[in-house]
Amino acid sequence: MDLGIAGKWALVCGASKGLGLGCAQALVREGVNVVLVARGDEVLQAAAARLRADTQAVNLGVNPGVTVLCVAADITTVAGRAQVFAQRAEFDIVITNAGGPPAGDFRDWDREVWLRAVDANMLTPIELIKATVDGMAARGFGRIVNITSSAVKAPIDILGLSNGARSGLTGFVAGLARSPLAASGVTLNNLLPGSFDTDRLKSNYTSIAEKTGQALEAVYAARRHNIPAKRLGQPAEFGAICAFLCSQQAGYINGQNVLADGGAYPGTF
Repeated sequence: MDLGIAGKWALVCGASKGLGLGCAQALVREGVNVVLVARGDEVLQAAAARLRADTQAVNLGVNPGVTVLCVAADITTVAGRAQVFAQRAEFDIVITNAGGPPAGDFRDWDREVWLRAVDANMLTPIELIKATVDGMAARGFGRIVNITSSAVKAPIDILGLSNGARSGLTGFVAGLARSPLAASGVTLNNLLPGSFDTDRLKSNYTSIAEKTGQALEAVYAARRHNIPAKRLGQPAEFGAICAFLCSQQAGYINGQNVLADGGAYPGTF
């Protein structure tokens, strides 16, 4: 299927690895020009080189000249966002993505810890939407996809920081998606990952293994057992879902929370 977005420009945050990279790769394969943002320059440059090589390996038809730019910056800061928009001011697609805040007991979190979580996982996406959405509306096309978490639908007790901050973003997006922007060709959706095979997941499972004395593979096996698909998700398939939400065909999908978790969520709605 031709998604109809070749030649568009996308901003992809947290794009040096994991789910962000998976989204960037899927967009590049559709002929989308991308600006990748992440904090670590060396890993980011390697990701950009990989995507540029990908554009040569994949037949992109009428749009073989895909541009891949990168900005090594902390998107959660005013200065970091200024760096990004100095590289390019207008985007047709924005993928917001930030690593989740640490797990723990809410009794241990002071105000500053909460503010960092809210800043990264709620206010930063809102700032990126604010900076780009009116330009999208003026041009008659825009796609914003916020990578949040399955914990928005099924909160996890030790992820209180994430539960709170991401739920705040979810409520904001629900309102904005139903504003007059909806009639201007702009959609805003959230993409909720469950357990995907990423470095962050490995880090979380390693921590569990160390605390419980289990072997790391035993922790993985227990998690896979609780997923109806009996496996972890792959960043490439997550990216494919993201690319579809950014497509011309997805113009009637708006204000939704799209859950990708292999069937782990037990609810009906």
